[in-house]
Amino acid sequence: MKIDFYDFGEIIVAGEQYSSDVIIYPEKVSSSWWRKEGHSVSIEDIQDVVSKKPKIIVIGTGYSGCMVVPEKTREYIEKQNINLIVQETREAVETHNKLYPNHVITCLHLTC
Repeated sequence: MKIDFYDFGEIIVAGEQYSSDVIIYPEKVSSSWWRKEGHSVSIEDIQDVVSKKPKIIVIGTGYSGCMVVPEKTREYIEKQNINLIVQETREAVETHNKLYPNHVITCLHLTC
């Protein structure tokens, strides 16, 4: 699914508008990506994504990049033979659209 628009706190994916953090799978958007610790991505937070065995996971760390992806989480993803790209959300949106339709799953924090 292509991302049509992103700005602080708002994203439009395939014509649908969302105002909460999202995970964009090839076939759907999950609009309720809650993390155990709001501004940190734990292994538990991305287990469903990893279980789908994408080639690439893109994580958007927020408008200003305030969310962190700890080394432990990065290592977990990479040990599953999944390429990980971590960027501020504006850049992650561009990366997602460049990689689409390859098997990519994108997790985006929309604020901060």
